[in-house]
Amino acid sequence: MKKLIIGAMMLAAVAQMSAAGKLDLKEITKGTFREATIAAVTPMSDGETYAQISADGKQIVQYSFKTGKQVAVLFDVEKARGAKLKKIDDYVMSPTGKRLLIQTETKSIYRRSFTAVYYIYHVANNKLEPLSDGGPQQTPVWSPDGEQVAFVRDNNIHLVKLLYNNAESQVTKDGKFNEVINGIPDWVNEEEFSFNSSMVFTADSRQIVWIRYDESQVKEFSMPMFHLDAEDKGAYAYTYKYPKAGDDNSKVSLMSYDIKSHQTRQMQLPLDADGYIPRIVTTSDPAKVLAFTLNRHQDCLRVYAVNPLSTTCKLIVEDKVDKYINENVFANLVVTDKHLVLTSERDGYNHIYLYNLNGQLMRSVAQPSNLVVTEVYGYNDMTGDLYFAGYNGGPTDQKVFVSHKDGKVDCLTNREGCSSAIFSSDFRNFLSVWSDMNHPTVYTLCNNQGKTQTTLVDNKELADKYASYDMGTKELFSFQTGEGVQLMGYMVKPKDFDPNRKYPVVMYQYGGPGSQQVLNAWNIGMGRQGAILEQYLCQQGYICVCVDNRGTGGRGAEFEKCTYLRLGELEARDQVEAALWLGKQSYVDKDRIGIWGWSYGGWNTLMSMSEGRPVFRCGVAIAPPTCWRFYDTVYTERFMRTPKENASGYDEVCPIARAEKLHGALLLVHGLADDNVHYQNSAVYMDALVQADKDFRQLVYTNKNHSIFGGNTRNHLFRQCINFMNENLK
Repeated sequence: MKKLIIGAMMLAAVAQMSAAGKLDLKEITKGTFREATIAAVTPMSDGETYAQISADGKQIVQYSFKTGKQVAVLFDVEKARGAKLKKIDDYVMSPTGKRLLIQTETKSIYRRSFTAVYYIYHVANNKLEPLSDGGPQQTPVWSPDGEQVAFVRDNNIHLVKLLYNNAESQVTKDGKFNEVINGIPDWVNEEEFSFNSSMVFTADSRQIVWIRYDESQVKEFSMPMFHLDAEDKGAYAYTYKYPKAGDDNSKVSLMSYDIKSHQTRQMQLPLDADGYIPRIVTTSDPAKVLAFTLNRHQDCLRVYAVNPLSTTCKLIVEDKVDKYINENVFANLVVTDKHLVLTSERDGYNHIYLYNLNGQLMRSVAQPSNLVVTEVYGYNDMTGDLYFAGYNGGPTDQKVFVSHKDGKVDCLTNREGCSSAIFSSDFRNFLSVWSDMNHPTVYTLCNNQGKTQTTLVDNKELADKYASYDMGTKELFSFQTGEGVQLMGYMVKPKDFDPNRKYPVVMYQYGGPGSQQVLNAWNIGMGRQGAILEQYLCQQGYICVCVDNRGTGGRGAEFEKCTYLRLGELEARDQVEAALWLGKQSYVDKDRIGIWGWSYGGWNTLMSMSEGRPVFRCGVAIAPPTCWRFYDTVYTERFMRTPKENASGYDEVCPIARAEKLHGALLLVHGLADDNVHYQNSAVYMDALVQADKDFRQLVYTNKNHSIFGGNTRNHLFRQCINFMNENLK
């Protein structure tokens, strides 16, 4: 009897260990494998420290850039006098460091826009008071002297003067929903130029300069929304301005407001009637604000020095490139007291160009020639050192570099994998963020020679947890297509991989212009988190693969821009070629290959399944565009020009036109409240499939946007996707 009990206990222990080695989808989607991170880091002006919100959201803590140790608490909700808060969402430090804007009650609008209730915190007397009593605010901006705050409410700019007992005045009066916007971008500018504020103060704090958007002629789009309370049977339409390819955009103009004289002026900015102003940036000169403009084709970038008083605008930099300007130029621009840093692909690779504020080119960072710059961190006016990240020797490993005044470039992070950085304000130290495919992110503090001073977060606990499961192996590979194109990918194989067995394959991809999925980094894959969804599929008996097709980034302008005017054609061809190559591997069942992707990856899935060569047994397209006529002006026309100029590119190269060629079982997924890729895309495509007599399945998520998340949504979504693959590939 004793032996039987011991045997049963041993069997139970083995079963428990086995269960522990298997991944659970619900655990994955609720974040069990999410990394520990260091987020919202703000370098302080002293050059020695940085600030960060505490994990419980109750404090803003100041840390040493050398040791990582706490040196002070800048704000504490429980100790502040005046207004009482439970927690904070974010903060904005004043230029002088004497005050902070404390962000609370944040409510998202679109991808980057939100409203919030802000409070002014006075460091000296520990006092907290409301910024305004008139309702939630958007994008508050400090004046350089730290004595004024401008913000937007209901599409109008307001000004609060702290020296006058927080007196509030309204700067603009013409703002109106769906008609005129002041100081914050409209939907398409926010989404495609990646910013949520378009107003600045001049260096002397005497004027506000902003972009005004007249969207009165932009066409409206409406989405159905449903009340989910059973007692409320109503539904309503959310209507907003969304310009689709070829349609009218907002008319933009550059304005200034003289705070002392209360005079509003319009700048004489040379701009095409349908041109863009993707950024404005203040400089150290009160008579100079930099305005960045693009023509509608987005192949000519101009930088103007704008005088807000005289309204004159002087062209200081012009960059014309083949096909289009890469949008990341705006994310990476740097303006110092004396210099302007811009990136450009004018010589075929994304390189850095340093100008003085009069527009004179001082130097470029373009060696070695195939160096691809991905991030610009800053320029030190004192030393001439320029700090950036990029690829050197291949598109999978990102490193941090410094370019010295004499042109010499040093690598500060030599470790294989992907590194990025946050530098102290004096560039003497930086927070290094590193990971590779097999190691979750490690956060260390380094000096500007790249020497590690201390480790803040190593994610060892996550690594140990990850290792306790039956995880497969991840590896990078490359192959040559039938057209002689070298493509790169990664592969995840099951832990018990048997080279003599034939495995079904699931291919994940995105594939959009300038994007990259194949990286030697931790957060790869459909669910990121160490390719955790791919590992889950491997435990179901699959091999998982991702291939970056032509049009993706990291390999220079020629590789990235070869898809121009015919988005989807070469991308789909390359995904089919990847499937054909996989089918020739001894361990792959060529008749059981599936493909899936989200957004552009959904488009790519549909294009690949209807490319003409029947290589995919099934596919899942989540939130896919299906015709670029349905998508927004800025993104679409950057790569396609307008439908009037390129009708064949829009109408011949799209899933709708290829519905009759669709091969394989299809699951089509969309959020009904997707403000980005409208449900219209799936609706029209489904009708094309019906008319072509093609079977498919559809999955719709009520009131969900492009990210399709909230509550149990992600768990449900991925379960349906994986069940569908199991039905068709097992």
